[in-house]
Amino acid sequence: MEFEEKPEGSGSLVGENQLDLGEKHQANGKPGASGKAKLSARQEAYAKCDLPRKSLNRYTWQEIQRHNQKTDQWLVINRKVYDVTGWADRHPGGRQVLMHYAGEDATLLSYKKKITNRSVQNEDVFRAMHPDPDIVRLYLKPLLIGELAPEEPNQERNKNSRLVEDFQELRRTLETLNMFNANLGFFFLHLAQILILEALAWGLSSKWWNNWHFQHHVKTNIYPKDPDIDIRPLFVIGDLQAVEYGKNRIKFFDYEKQHLIFCLVSPFVTPVYFNLGSILEMCPRRHWEDIAWAISFYIRYFITFGPFYGIFGTMVLIYLVKILESPWIAYVTQMSHISMKISKEENRDWFSSQVLATCNVEHSFFNDWFTGHVNFQIEHHLFPTMPRHNFHKVAPLVKSLCAKHGLPYVKKPMLKAFGDILRALKKYGALWKEAYCTHPEI
Repeated sequence: MEFEEKPEGSGSLVGENQLDLGEKHQANGKPGASGKAKLSARQEAYAKCDLPRKSLNRYTWQEIQRHNQKTDQWLVINRKVYDVTGWADRHPGGRQVLMHYAGEDATLLSYKKKITNRSVQNEDVFRAMHPDPDIVRLYLKPLLIGELAPEEPNQERNKNSRLVEDFQELRRTLETLNMFNANLGFFFLHLAQILILEALAWGLSSKWWNNWHFQHHVKTNIYPKDPDIDIRPLFVIGDLQAVEYGKNRIKFFDYEKQHLIFCLVSPFVTPVYFNLGSILEMCPRRHWEDIAWAISFYIRYFITFGPFYGIFGTMVLIYLVKILESPWIAYVTQMSHISMKISKEENRDWFSSQVLATCNVEHSFFNDWFTGHVNFQIEHHLFPTMPRHNFHKVAPLVKSLCAKHGLPYVKKPMLKAFGDILRALKKYGALWKEAYCTHPEI
């Protein structure tokens, strides 16, 4: 086997990688397609500050391969030896990736330079995972501990050097053909596809949602017109409903503990309550369009995940995701109304009826983004067609108008708003219990 002949002079960290890309690099002597491209200024700067060769220890492959443990990781990049043990936990790709290459060659660039009719052969894993080698060199410098001994081959002896060379040539060809350049139009269409599929295959009936949600908006916290507060027999919400159930001795379970029940059932609001409501709306009423979209949701999941998890596994995945997201949805959707004024129809003006029945949650990036801006529920209810990104701009004006007319403008921290859900449910449960006990069965 022939070995690389080292040129005299500086032992560069990047070494043979700092090439004039116009040099002939093919075995048949044909010039590279990119012509006489010069080194970048950044590469030249690196070359000037490289360590001298005499300061580097030299190692054989046998020595390097012994450092392949979790607590002792060496690897080779372009004939330079690096100790990455202490840096592994900070590796952006995770420490396990480095562990997989400990004691092995993970060379940086997929170029080869013809030197006295012999080739410097480099592996491609590093190049494949690091598109900007110059940035990587900044991290490599302090990790450098030595280099391969001159008599050692460029790869471990069990590597097929010809195959490595051919693969590098293929990569160079593909780079010349711009096969690694992203097509933004393609990824834009991908994004559009994802958005369209999510919008069209939500799994719930849009007619059910519109019917439910529009009622809530126009009759907010009006009992029993607002479906958001009339979810009997699961919960009794509001003083009126609680007392009514208590007086009529209606007891599907002990409502005094309904605040605890809420915690237990919140994971099932989306997969059970919403889905059941959607099915009961679209099937009896024969909303064929909604039925088709709902079916498409499951078709998409089965096409995507069915080959990996099977039918049962895919169904488990669908409902596991819904169960995980459901508590957040339950708390976010209920935090602005349950603890506020709930009454019979009072025919109030629009502004006061919405403000009295609604509260806001404090403005912050997290609260805004992860609640979909429904933390500005007052503004959302006052201006349902307003783009949500403008709510925070309108809020000071709404607050000023409330102050002018002596109306409360309630704004809470998020955790307090979450806690108020449970406190309100506990209060309504206590009212039910009192009415139930004071009106004995006839």
